[in-house]
Parts: sequence; structure tokens; C-alpha cells
Amino acid sequence: MDGIEEARIQLSEIELLLSMFPGKEELIINDQLAFAELRDYVEGRATDPPSSRAQFTIQQRLESANDNMVMFSLSCTYPLKYPAVLPEIVVRSSELSRSTQAQLHTDLNAYLNENCCGDVCVLTAIEWLKEHASVFFNKDPSPTVKKQAGTPLKSSIFTRLWIYSHHIYNKQKRKNILDWSKELKLTGFSMPGKPGIVCVEGSQIICEEFWARLRRLTWQRILIRHREDIPLDNNCVNIHAELEKQRRFTGFEETIFDIRGNRGNHMDLGQLYHFLNEKGCGDVFQLYFGIEGR
Repeated sequence: MDGIEEARIQLSEIELLLSMFPGKEELIINDQLAFAELRDYVEGRATDPPSSRAQFTIQQRLESANDNMVMFSLSCTYPLKYPAVLPEIVVRSSELSRSTQAQLHTDLNAYLNENCCGDVCVLTAIEWLKEHASVFFNKDPSPTVKKQAGTPLKSSIFTRLWIYSHHIYNKQKRKNILDWSKELKLTGFSMPGKPGIVCVEGSQIICEEFWARLRRLTWQRILIRHREDIPLDNNCVNIHAELEKQRRFTGFEETIFDIRGNRGNHMDLGQLYHFLNEKGCGDVFQLYFGIEGR
């Protein structure tokens, strides 16, 4: 986080949301430590910026086109420079298929990028979801659904997941990451140590299977820091070839850079940046660490 002003805006928005969604299950602070660090920094009890990003989940009901009430959750993670940078927002509901969820995220992010960049946007995202409920939360075959017939199937969406863990030390977890990526034919890399980083890329359905397995393990903290979903041409004769064109990595490997730190558990982040830059992914470094790589 660059300055106190961003922290003030973030804390102010969270407090506003807490007042608007006072129910115990309506708004859940996912990382109480990060929230406490943010408050202490803004109120002057701490001189160092928060070490973790604020995260929370809002759960709401809304009415779909067929007059049914559906439950959805909106999980929000603030980037260090929010609101100058859009937050990471993930919408989940049992009424959403994975392909529809991917389309929802694409449309929502496009709307927020056009209308809210530089301003707080969580309430705007919720209002957008309510206005567009008939498009996404609707199981009945209707003209609205037919309009979505061109929505890419999850097998024809290329996905790249950038996963962040507080640390990756355990040998069995490291073996699982390598074995699963090989089994699922995903490309990317993992970086053990503190923090731990995993990148996997391939078809959306396979990447999400990898993430589902990974998150079931016991972690101090693990999350998807960033994701890229690229729809492929459904009319293409060879979807596999189109998917292969999107890859930035060849194979999957555990990457270890020069080890730093008193405990020998920190990788050289400068080398990590150069590695990402060589793969055409240098911009992800700032999404992970809130600073420009060099």
C-alpha cells in the first residue's frame, strides 16, 4: 500500500458495508488480522502499512427472472492500491454453472473497469448483480437464456490461475502440486518458501479441478490472487490447438531462486520478477506484492 489515503478509503468502505449489512452472516470479514492491521494503520496505532490485504464476503438473496429467490456470495479482496486498482471480486452461487460464472465475472469486471476505476465499487457491483440477475440466475429455457447460447463452454475457456500461499514448505504438498499438474496436463510453475506461489494454466475446468484439490489441503492462508479467463473460438476446428497458443509456460516445474532471509525461507523476488518478465507475465508481480518489479 503506497499511502495512508488508500488505507483510509478502504477502511471507510468496509465500515460503511458493515453498517449496511449488519447481520452476522451478511458480511463476513475473512481475515480479521488484516482488518485489524488496516484499522491500526489508519488510526495511527501502527506506522507500517498492513502486511495483508483486506478480504470480506457479502452474502445476499436476490430475485431471479422466474421469481425464485437465489442466494449468492460476493467475495472481495482489496489490492494494495485500491481504489486506484479494481478489487478482486468473485461471485458464487449454487445456481451458477461454471461457464455462466465465468461470463458473469467477465461482464462485471468490464462494467466496473468502465465505470468505477478510481472509486470504491463494492456497492456498485452488488447493484449490478441485482440488475442482471435475470440473465445469470435463471434455469428456465427462455429468450434471455437463449441469448446466452454463445457463452463459451468451460472446456473452451483458457484459464491461468495465480495462487498465493502464506508459505509452502511441506514436502508432501510440494509433491502434490507437481503430481497434480502433471496428471491434469497443466503448465506453469510453483515457488516454495515464504510466500509460496503457484501458477497453473490450461482449460478452465481443469484449472478449477486443480484449485479444488489444492484448497482442500490444510493451509495457514491460500487464495487466488489473480485469474485470467480467455474465451476461445467455439467454432474453431481444433480447440486444443487454440488453447495451446495461449500458454506462457512449457511444462510445469518447481522454481527455486536464490534463498534469502535469516531462516533461509525467502526467495529472491528480483529473480522471480525477471522470470515472470521473460514469460510475458511481469505485470503479475505488482498484483502479488503491490510494488513494481525491477
